[in-house]
Amino acid sequence: MAVDIAPLIDMVFILLIFFLVTTTFVRETGITVNKPEAIETEALRPESLRISIAASGAIYMSGRPVDLAACREAVRRYVAQERDGGVVIVPDADVRAQRLVAVMDAAKQGGAKEIAVATKRKEGP
Repeated sequence: MAVDIAPLIDMVFILLIFFLVTTTFVRETGITVNKPEAIETEALRPESLRISIAASGAIYMSGRPVDLAACREAVRRYVAQERDGGVVIVPDADVRAQRLVAVMDAAKQGGAKEIAVATKRKEGP
């Protein structure tokens, strides 16, 4: 008696397609930043809008440099589309506090209700 494995292979492919379709991918901001460290961290929703600030102070969204006005408008469009979506600001560790606050203000003026600053978990006490 032979075992037919064709239905098993079909089932594996169906499961693979299901997992690929239902997986959510995190959209990164397109640049590499050295995130500041923090002891207390919290996982954020993957659908959040991400805004990066490079060490030079340049603002990036989707890998493209933008100014504060364009950042504000992008947040406004995002909030209109995703009412519960938050904004995550990913600053470099060397960014001046003044620049970070300016980007946070632009996001707030764009209508963002939740604004978070991305950090990496600090190892040890």
